[in-house]
Amino acid sequence: MLKVHVDSFGYEGQTVLKDISFEVPKGQHLAIMGESGSGKSTLLKIIYGLLHVEKGAIFWGNQEVLGPNFNLVPGESYMKYLSQDFDLMPHTTVEENIAQHLSVFEQDAHPQRVATLLELIEMEKYARVKVKKLSGGQQQRVALARVLAQEPEVLLLDEPFGHIDNFKRNSLRRNLFQYLKEKGIAIIMASHDPNDVLPFADRTLILKNGLVVAQGQTRDLYSNPPDYYTASLFGEVNEVPISLLKSYAAIDRSVLVYTHEFKASDTSGVKVLVVRSYFKGNHFLNEGVADEKTSLYFNTPNELKVGDTIFLNVSLETINRRLHIGKKPNN
Repeated sequence: MLKVHVDSFGYEGQTVLKDISFEVPKGQHLAIMGESGSGKSTLLKIIYGLLHVEKGAIFWGNQEVLGPNFNLVPGESYMKYLSQDFDLMPHTTVEENIAQHLSVFEQDAHPQRVATLLELIEMEKYARVKVKKLSGGQQQRVALARVLAQEPEVLLLDEPFGHIDNFKRNSLRRNLFQYLKEKGIAIIMASHDPNDVLPFADRTLILKNGLVVAQGQTRDLYSNPPDYYTASLFGEVNEVPISLLKSYAAIDRSVLVYTHEFKASDTSGVKVLVVRSYFKGNHFLNEGVADEKTSLYFNTPNELKVGDTIFLNVSLETINRRLHIGKKPNN
């Protein structure tokens, strides 16, 4: 069990993180989401021991994770950290970069271990290519294999797929997280991409301005976001006045509605004038205006034309579950 508690942490008199507390059991996958500057990377660096925290403590079981004030070389043997800086050896080959991080006491097993990791990151044919000749996305995959060379008990990932092309990213995510789950490795992953999080993370923690504003089971947070900020990290979302959806409602509240949760009708519902439409592959994302002032974003299977009129509905179940008093965050 990894236990993280940070009362406060800051740079040059400015508080960056405050009142952070959570636990990650062995084998669990925790995602950390938040806008840029919310403190995701700083939190990972604290957990790994790159930054010293005066007010707080990190424990793996009964063993405290000590920072740079105690360790000349940061990090603990059971924990690995993949940062956004890959820290590879550019003038050596891919397989040499990976093998360098294997145990010197098990050299007979090195070739098989390197082969396994090359297969995991889908770079078998680049084994003998020097790292300096690789693209940024390929280098990120090599860096990932390096932190997995000696299987850690805890793996920290900071935007682990940010440089990787989409067509490789999808298969790599599936292969990697399945591999880590089978090995029982605890994962803490910072990401801004809901495609990294929704299919794979058991739990998600939401940071805003260095504070935890929400945490829980990933599916629960997505289905029942406590505020607009949390919902917007998962996808396009609307904050819709109840009075617009139910004209007879006397309450001054709003409800969060994802774009796919609107159901279009030709005859009844909220009357919307289409002002823009965007092709998204298997659907269209549309922007419309209701009551001449409220912008709404909604999906349709077919293309709509600017100037079209359509009626939108939201299920009563969604309204009842999401009813809240909320405000959009200031930009």
